[in-house]
This record gives sequence, C-alpha cells and structure tokens, in this order.
Amino acid sequence: MTGWLDVHAHYLTDHYAAACTAAGHGQPDGMPGLPSWSAKSALDVMDANGIAAAVLSISSPGVHFGDHQLIADQAARELAEHVNDAGAALVADHPERFGLSASLPLPDVDGALHELARAYDELHTDAVALKTHYHGRYLSDPAFAPVLAELDAREAVVTLHPTSPPGWECTALGRPRPMIEFLFDTTRCVVDLILSGTLACHPRIRWIIPHAGAVLPALAHRAAFVSTLTGEGADVPAALGSLYYDLAGTPVPVALKGLRELAAPERFLYGSDYPFTPAEAVTSLADALRRTHALHDARLDTAPGSPAARLFPRLTDTQISS
Repeated sequence: MTGWLDVHAHYLTDHYAAACTAAGHGQPDGMPGLPSWSAKSALDVMDANGIAAAVLSISSPGVHFGDHQLIADQAARELAEHVNDAGAALVADHPERFGLSASLPLPDVDGALHELARAYDELHTDAVALKTHYHGRYLSDPAFAPVLAELDAREAVVTLHPTSPPGWECTALGRPRPMIEFLFDTTRCVVDLILSGTLACHPRIRWIIPHAGAVLPALAHRAAFVSTLTGEGADVPAALGSLYYDLAGTPVPVALKGLRELAAPERFLYGSDYPFTPAEAVTSLADALRRTHALHDARLDTAPGSPAARLFPRLTDTQISS
C-alpha cells in the first residue's frame, strides 16, 4: 500500500488511561483530557489521509508517574509491560498498518534494560520511545548510560517525545505545556545530547526529533556560538543535520523553512500526533504539507529508498506486498 509512514502516532488502552487518571494525569500536561483511541478510529484517520502505516507510541506522561522509589518502579515496570504487550498485539493484528515504538520505565534503569530486551527479543519492536527527561533527569544523565549503550548496540530507532519540563509551574503561565514548553524541552534535550557528548558516544542510535525540530532551527547557531565561550564548543548545526525529524504539529508555514537550513529533506518523516491532534486537524495539517513547496523534494512514503523505509524496513512497500 503506497502512502505516508506516520512515525509520530500514539495509542492508549483503557488500563493506561485509568492509570494516568489515578496518578493525577487525567489532563496530561495541562490539556483538557485524555483522548479516546481505537484501532478502528486510527485506521479510519490513516485511510482518509493517505497514511499507509503508523508507528505507535505512548505519549507524555509515559509510564513512570512517581520518583524512583521501589513501589513506583514496580508500577512503572508493570505498566510498561502492559502497553508494550498491547502495542505488539495491535501490530500482530495489523502487521501492514502498525508498528510499535516501545515504552521503557525510566528512570528505573534495571527495569528499562529488562523491558528493552523483552521489547526487542520477544515483541520484535520497531523502535523505542524516549521522553526528553524523566522526573528532571535528562537523557545525558550518567545513570542512563547503560540504556543508551544498549540502544546503540541494537542500532535502535528512537522516537523522542517531550514532556512537561521541570519548573513548568513557573514558565507555562497557566497554559497547556504542549503549546510552548514541549518545544523548548525538546530543544533543551537535543542540545544537551550534543554538548554533553552523549550523541557522539552513541552514533548508531537513529534519533527522530519531533515537531519539525521544535525550536532547534532558531537556536542551533546560538547554542554553537555560546558553547565556544563556555568551553563546550561543538558544531551543533552539523550534529543536528545527522538526525531525523518528524513533521507533526505545525511545520508550515514557517518552521519547515528553518528546518531545511539544518537538515536535508531525506531526514524528514511524516507525523500526525493522532489522537492528541484530533482527526479534523490531522487532515488539515496533512493537506498543508501536501501543498507546501518546501517538501517538493522530500519523500514521506514507505517506498524502498525513502527515509521511512530505511528506518522501518518491515513497513516498506516491498515487505508489505511480499
């Protein structure tokens, strides 16, 4: 089936939604509420918008709702196992239409390593979903090094996703954090991965950065310049050019133009953000992408040789038709 591959699509189960609500995340990140989701509704949206397949992940707030005390860790391990099993079942039911980006119960490193191995070796996940930080600990935290090393060893595709940053109570000014805070937290995380050397230490991880690179196009050269003054000097723009970017959110009319200054079009991937972006908005945003000249030389489809096919070979047209 020819069409786009959606690398930024979410799913929820009734159990996961109940767990979120019980933990005080019934209005996640300040949004009005958790959306409903079903495989049928997702497939309907995909069919209506020319989306051949979607890689499903759990969105913010993820699966670990507390600190890293033992009781919270155990609950997070169980919830990660639940959502990953549910995602794998969706893939088994619709192998041509769905992929899975598995969740990890970080900041519980031992639990994350166990679930990472299970996700690959038993569930055959297509990718791994990481949040920008876990209770204020960003991905460059030395404690997370074993997880990143394992992802590197497996040449993992990582779908990065923002969450409410530390101190959002002071910075969000009462507005939902996905409006502004998500974009700055993505930018903070990625710049830190570069300046800390974490990105260079794990060169085989294939990172997908959400929301057309967030604020990275605007701040990349500033980060590079200031880093030379602080002794962290790094070629931030060059490092950013080695990453992949999904186009979820509002990349047109402005953001995509800035992203093209950092990354070549063969680094672009489609993202719907369904169901946190409602079906009607998915359609209007997809139509805008199809109309923009900024994507005239980009390939968002699943055909062999496309960026999506390189990252997700199981979901290429060749595999689907064989």
